Amino acid sequence: MRKFFTLWSREIAVYFRSPAAYVILFFFLLLTGFNFWFVLNAMNRSPSGVSVIEAYFNTVFFWFGFVLPFPLITMRLFAEEYKLGTIEPLMTAPVRDVQVLLAKYLSAVFFYAMLWLPSLLYFVVFQWQTRLQAAPAAGSYLGAYAMLLLIGLFYLAIGCLASALTRNQVVAAIISFAGISLLFYWGFYSRLFPNVSPFLRDLTDYLSPIQHMALFSQGLFDTRPVVLYLSCTALVLFLTFQVFQYRRWKV
Repeated sequence: MRKFFTLWSREIAVYFRSPAAYVILFFFLLLTGFNFWFVLNAMNRSPSGVSVIEAYFNTVFFWFGFVLPFPLITMRLFAEEYKLGTIEPLMTAPVRDVQVLLAKYLSAVFFYAMLWLPSLLYFVVFQWQTRLQAAPAAGSYLGAYAMLLLIGLFYLAIGCLASALTRNQVVAAIISFAGISLLFYWGFYSRLFPNVSPFLRDLTDYLSPIQHMALFSQGLFDTRPVVLYLSCTALVLFLTFQVFQYRRWKV
């Protein structure tokens, strides 16, 4: 376990020693802050029956800012190691392949969580300034941020797999962005083609992160998305492990 935490702390240190991490954090907070301002202005102009937290997690600006960081967070995980040749000393160190994989993946999860953590301050400041509740119950906060984590785990796993496939960070970013975008926009299929069969419409709704976030941000919990994202995450990490081992023995 100590070896794993050494690897994990090393990966986290690499993130925060890189200027790119702070650039990502700055522009991400800028976009999420703008989204919060946009939501409040829209609700002031035209009051609606949804809470602030529901509106915040279901806008175009939110989803654009949500999908974009994953390739940037994960593109260097394996690709940089292959490019610089530092993967060979890592492979010959007395650590297991699964420890290397989990250390890299969980460091990306940690950085992803750090991106979203400051957004809690938006709701704290809102309630402090207006004396109004941003959500009708604590379940809305828990549901929204739980869904952020679940979707994030899956998409980060996709980015991790893409980085393990190549030594070029740009190529890794393109592969992960293409895969994540394909899965994300699949949820719009039934809306673009309203004459699709009921089965296909139900399937797209079941796989749509937009539908999941709309449900969970209301404080309504459904175990099906939880099982979906956790099982998909496990599958993609298993594939990443196989790719990593293949490239290890190939090297």
